[in-house]
Amino acid sequence: MTNALCQALQLEYPLIQAPMAGVSTPEMAAAVTNAGALGSIGVGASTPEQAAVMIAQTQALTRGPINVNLFCHAPAVRDVEREQAWINRFAPLFARYEAELPSTLSEIYQTFLNNDAMLNVIEQAAPAAVSFHFGIPSSAVIQRLKERGIVLLATATSVAEALTIARSGIDFIVAQGIEAGGHRGHFDPQAFDHQMSTFTLVQAIRQQTSHPVIAAGGIMEGSGIAAMLQLGATGVQLGSAFVLCPESAANTAYRAAMKQASATGTELTAAISGRQARCLRNDFCDFSRDFATSDVPDYPLTYSLGKALAAAATAKQHHGFGAQWAGQGAALAREMPAGELVSLLMNKWQS
Repeated sequence: MTNALCQALQLEYPLIQAPMAGVSTPEMAAAVTNAGALGSIGVGASTPEQAAVMIAQTQALTRGPINVNLFCHAPAVRDVEREQAWINRFAPLFARYEAELPSTLSEIYQTFLNNDAMLNVIEQAAPAAVSFHFGIPSSAVIQRLKERGIVLLATATSVAEALTIARSGIDFIVAQGIEAGGHRGHFDPQAFDHQMSTFTLVQAIRQQTSHPVIAAGGIMEGSGIAAMLQLGATGVQLGSAFVLCPESAANTAYRAAMKQASATGTELTAAISGRQARCLRNDFCDFSRDFATSDVPDYPLTYSLGKALAAAATAKQHHGFGAQWAGQGAALAREMPAGELVSLLMNKWQS
């Protein structure tokens, strides 16, 4: 197919498998790329050393293009009183699961901003594409990556963010609608979130800029792909559609919850990680639903407790506190190999 995304990355299809840190794997990304689309891995939760290994593993499995996703969030601002109050809220749950309550919260993930070690890994590996979430890096970093011939993408949840991306020299805007699973990609989590649907956001961005747009959020079928391309999107990005694939790193409990998505639904919450994210509605959502947003410590401090609670509950065979990220279309996910899923979606889109 001839369009900007396919031309830039030598793709057969204008489809990107979302990076999904913690779910995507080198095997998944390679399978998607080998099927003619763009496979992605997320290294935002990895150290530079771990990222280098993951990228190398993926590149060893395919000769085609891959996308590496990085987090560009502002470093956490510490607030001892707020953090301690947050820890204390969860004391009954840790007691229930006979686990030690964390004494402090920790910044478990480092941002890509001013991260020379991670930048060096990316420059040396030189993947075909790099995408940014939670913001964008400095103009100097963008220029360095472009000089390596790397195609750049960044998530926008609003028209303002999209225009910032377009002005930065980044090649593609990933328009993330409110339906999307996982973390909202907004630059400033304290700013007003317009919560536009993918359908509306793609149109709103295209009204303001001719920069190429990738539609992301709620797309699970060939007909959805066709609709977004008809609106003028240059491509589509699907995440939840791939969670049930055998190459996914989703555990047994996560997969079981996905299969019950039509009954449970999904919910936006900041309580698991410290940033708004859409997940399958579970015990974590129910426990924290009435918490004030202002009480939630910064990302990823909150996530350190969230992960500790999930581990404690899981040790007692309770799986309702995991970060089971999923979009509103989760119930439509198929359990089939990633490469076959790409072929099926593309056949249905083109039929």
